Amino acid sequence: MDWTTLFQELTKGLTSIELGNLVMMAIGGVLIYLAIAKEYEPVLLLPIGMGAILANIPLTGMGIGQEHGLFDILYQTGISNELFPLLVFIGVGAMTDFGPLLENPITVLLGAAGQFGIFGTLIVAALLGFDIKEAASIGIIGSADGPTSIYVAAKLAPHMLAPIAVAAYSYMSLVPVIQPPVMRLLTTKEERRIRMPYTSRPVSKRARIIFPLTVTLVSGLLVPLATPLIAMLMFGNLLREAGVVERLSQTAQNELINIVTIFLGLTIGATMTASSFLNWDTIKIITLGLVAFSLDTAGGLLFGKLMCVLSGRRINPLIGAAGISAFPMSARVVHKFAQDEDFENFILMHAMGANTAGQIGSVMAGGIVLALLAGT
Repeated sequence: MDWTTLFQELTKGLTSIELGNLVMMAIGGVLIYLAIAKEYEPVLLLPIGMGAILANIPLTGMGIGQEHGLFDILYQTGISNELFPLLVFIGVGAMTDFGPLLENPITVLLGAAGQFGIFGTLIVAALLGFDIKEAASIGIIGSADGPTSIYVAAKLAPHMLAPIAVAAYSYMSLVPVIQPPVMRLLTTKEERRIRMPYTSRPVSKRARIIFPLTVTLVSGLLVPLATPLIAMLMFGNLLREAGVVERLSQTAQNELINIVTIFLGLTIGATMTASSFLNWDTIKIITLGLVAFSLDTAGGLLFGKLMCVLSGRRINPLIGAAGISAFPMSARVVHKFAQDEDFENFILMHAMGANTAGQIGSVMAGGIVLALLAGT
């Protein structure tokens, strides 16, 4: 091999790179920066950012669609068949305490109201020219639940998976920024100062065990396509509450969810190629994701205001904002917002009830969307 040929081989990567690849590498770098410097969902944004950088290095043979490539294997193994989101849900369920919801069951209504953004954004996206499956996949960003967004998008609009996943996880990390302005706009100072005394009502172990089984059966019968998601969430919770499989519960909360999250993040990042990401649709999706989160918060707050009136002002409408699935961040944001008005106002546990209800509500909403559209 002469020197000219050797030089061409060594510089093949540099000569093959395009401006779009450089832009996507820069976006990957921004995600890594946000994960490390700002601690915005670092567990997901860091591997997503790294995956985006690797996917845009030419001639590596790692990319999705390249036979036997690392990312193609991961995509076919865990994304195209929705395995990774389901495994993540086992870990999420094992980490979730549904006690606050069981102590105050009425908060389940706020978890349902907090899904308004999904369907409201679906309508807006359809009006902007997206077909119904694409619009539904964008709307599901409003579930405020990354695995649900990935699960639904992979079934209905896999070509839009990258921007939907990035929007879902990015806005989840920005809940402390997104929700307060909406809460301030839709509630009065007097409403925000309403105190809700918390009286702990012990929930029996039997009730905690029956709950995940009942939710699985009811959702399976009413919304069959939601069963995989809700069943894995509730199975993880059953591991937690059973009290006899501590090793399995700890594995689900730690090793399982951590390993799957690494593979999930890298694979989602690998879908962020220049050809699939750098277009006007991506900008629309990112914008509509913000709309979805805002509408979720507004829907929960407005229903909270209704409950406030019907209860004779015994319910602080702020807890309605916690009806989204960003657990437990949203509940903490709501609690802090209330304390900014009255430092002796403690509504954290009430907000936690709405927040855990939102987790179930988001999965059910995703199942409803799939039931309506998966066969079309």
